[in-house]
Amino acid sequence: MVLLSISSLTHFFGGLRAVADFSLQVRPGELVGLIGPNGAGKTTVFNLVSGIYRPTAGRIVLDNYEITGLPSYRIARLGVARTFQNIRLFDDMTAIENVKVAAREHIEYGLAGALLHLPSFWQAEQRLDDYCRRLLDALRLEGRAGQRAGALPYGQQRRLEIARALAGAPRLLLLDEPAAGMNPQETRDLVDTIRRLRTEYDLAVLIIEHNMHVMMNIAERIVVMDFGETIAEGTPEEIRGHPAVIEAYLGKEGSRAAER
Repeated sequence: MVLLSISSLTHFFGGLRAVADFSLQVRPGELVGLIGPNGAGKTTVFNLVSGIYRPTAGRIVLDNYEITGLPSYRIARLGVARTFQNIRLFDDMTAIENVKVAAREHIEYGLAGALLHLPSFWQAEQRLDDYCRRLLDALRLEGRAGQRAGALPYGQQRRLEIARALAGAPRLLLLDEPAAGMNPQETRDLVDTIRRLRTEYDLAVLIIEHNMHVMMNIAERIVVMDFGETIAEGTPEEIRGHPAVIEAYLGKEGSRAAER
């Protein structure tokens, strides 16, 4: 059974080929890593899957439903959520307000209830508030609900982004360098959190990460890109010693880091 199927995906920016004949399958509940040097095309793949870009060629299928070229909001409604390399929170909104923005697709009252503030409106709002607080709790942000997002420490902002991504009840979560800028303890906590969330929320996770210690300890399978193409795929153990990967990306220092 396959949740996400990418076939022969190709994308050009003008005359520059960013992704070339890229294929990938992700099964339900699987945790797959996507690595490669800067400019390898990893984030472009995320942008194509999430509908930010329309591919030049190829197909993207989610649970037997083709999503190739669909707008981002439709892909999100079908069960794909993502975070970004650079944090994109609403800084002047509170943590819980940031999560509620993404959960609004699941409100249960109609226009009349909202305009007239009928009992159904307040009941649905309470359910929404409870739901978003549970998500904050799951990301260890239970005491931060009322704090302004932009005032949170960096590591907690990263966690808030993940909570917001989960608010839409996705089946596939795309994490783009979630450990970037985190200290070692925050990074270890994040690895444990992602593993736990994958199980608790029945998620498939596709993760881009330059921290090789994170990737080798969290991914069940790793796909390696270089110049827009797949150069290797396998388990962390297979990737760690793959000659093409060492040459293109890890190098001696990265290989030693991956072994630690």
